[in-house]
Amino acid sequence: MFSRIVAYLKALFTTTAEKAMDPKIEIESAINTAKKQDQELRNQAAKVVAHRTQLESQIDRAADDAGEAREMAKQAILKADASSKAGDAAGAGKWTQAAQSIAMKLQASENNLSSLKEQYSVAQTQSEQAKVAVQQNAMKLQELSARRMELLGQLEQAKMQEAVNDAVATMSSSLSDSGPSLDQVELKIERRKAEAMANAELREATPEGAEAELRAAINISQADAQLDELRAELGLAPAEPPVRETDALPEPPAES
Repeated sequence: MFSRIVAYLKALFTTTAEKAMDPKIEIESAINTAKKQDQELRNQAAKVVAHRTQLESQIDRAADDAGEAREMAKQAILKADASSKAGDAAGAGKWTQAAQSIAMKLQASENNLSSLKEQYSVAQTQSEQAKVAVQQNAMKLQELSARRMELLGQLEQAKMQEAVNDAVATMSSSLSDSGPSLDQVELKIERRKAEAMANAELREATPEGAEAELRAAINISQADAQLDELRAELGLAPAEPPVRETDALPEPPAES
């Protein structure tokens, strides 16, 4: 149980850390790591090429030593032969020993030269491989640099789109939450209208309403009488009474 809790916490920490990391920083970190690896590879390749160059110098010196020993051995042989022909036994022995000593040095120089040539052959192959590795890694680094520019561009585009999305969300929230909707206003108006009509209907059903209606009728009759009087003074015929809605209704047909 404890191990499961530890594993869960590790996974949670990793996920949280990944979400918290800035993509731009991650991109730059990857590029810097690739550049560091490329520099380390170049340093190692330089050591390989330098080793080959050192072997070239050693081969040249070993070849010179072997050539010098060969010539000295030849000279010692000639002197030993000349002393022997001259009957100088002591001189012949001396030059013969010298020739033998020089011959051993010659053999050692040639062995060293042969060993250096073998090492040089290996170093030459390794140098070519190191050059190829440096070239390939340089190409990869260029590809990473191009990829970096592409990713940074995509990151900026993503940030711009996120900003636009936030702005649109804010605008939508402002339009919907800033005040009552038109539907709500319409409901309020209809409610007030219904209440007003209900109050008017209730007022007409009360004595006060009936009294007010009677006064209005009297006022209208008095106004009509006043208008008829003015018409008479002007020599005009009295106005015809207005047709009421109840008078305008058609009579129902007679029952058969």
